[in-house]
Amino acid sequence: MQRQIELIGAAWGLGGADPGCAAAPGVLMPLARERLLACGAGALAGPLISTWPNERRKQLAVSRLCGLLASAVADSLRHGRLPCVIGGDHSCAGGTWAGVARALHERSNSHSNGRGALGLVWIDAHMDAHTPSTSHTGRLHGMPLAWLLGQDDDPLYGLAAGVVEARHVCLVGVRSYEREEEARLKSLGVRVIHMSEVRSRGVDAVIEEAVGIATGGTAAYGISIDLDVVTPEEVPGVGTPVAGGIVGNDLARALARVGGGAGLAALELVEYLPRLDRDGSSAKVALELIAAALCGPRQDAQVLAGAVD
Repeated sequence: MQRQIELIGAAWGLGGADPGCAAAPGVLMPLARERLLACGAGALAGPLISTWPNERRKQLAVSRLCGLLASAVADSLRHGRLPCVIGGDHSCAGGTWAGVARALHERSNSHSNGRGALGLVWIDAHMDAHTPSTSHTGRLHGMPLAWLLGQDDDPLYGLAAGVVEARHVCLVGVRSYEREEEARLKSLGVRVIHMSEVRSRGVDAVIEEAVGIATGGTAAYGISIDLDVVTPEEVPGVGTPVAGGIVGNDLARALARVGGGAGLAALELVEYLPRLDRDGSSAKVALELIAAALCGPRQDAQVLAGAVD
């Protein structure tokens, strides 16, 4: 039986450079459902998690929202669905992958085979590996990978989950970061594939390597896509554009080669900014990346049948 995809919205921009990212799920979720149905995948409109109007306590709000998102993602997996989280800024990753890890842990316990390890492919122009003491801006969307790796120097944030091991994580497309992040990931042993390496080796090769790292010795893996990994000429509608980047069609092709394969636990796409996407080109790229990652090379849902089953 094919797994139904559940679209879950993380409608907040409290952690990012532009709060307008909060509008992204409202725009993309109905379009993504249509696109997935067109390629033969069953898609369900799931919950839309959002903050209160005029929320000022950002850290507290993001912590609460990530908790709600984690519960929604874990519940989706418990019901045999494939969650696709659409943000919002990248701080939502703290909830997405904590929820996946929770469901995997429950499943591994029920099968009496120990903790189910999670692998993660992080496709992003940035490292997102700051902690409060190293961040140059204080923005929470620059910290989620550190949280997921269990790195925290301010317990008041309450967001460090420690749900993924460094050896099961691979970053792809990085080209904007601070030395503190680089030092942290290097000391932990996280594989980082910078944009220069992507250009020299090709997108297909690095995505294949990244998925290999995320699936090696894990129960399941996830893919987190920050839309700013794509060239800003193609995708101007993002919160923090960075010069250079991966061509959208190249990334979609590479994701389609591995998309929907067995072991995929969840997909996340973040940082779309509708206000800056005047002609809809950024949304179009986002939808193609979602379809490629979830439908796979055959552009239908058949390959989803045994995923994380």
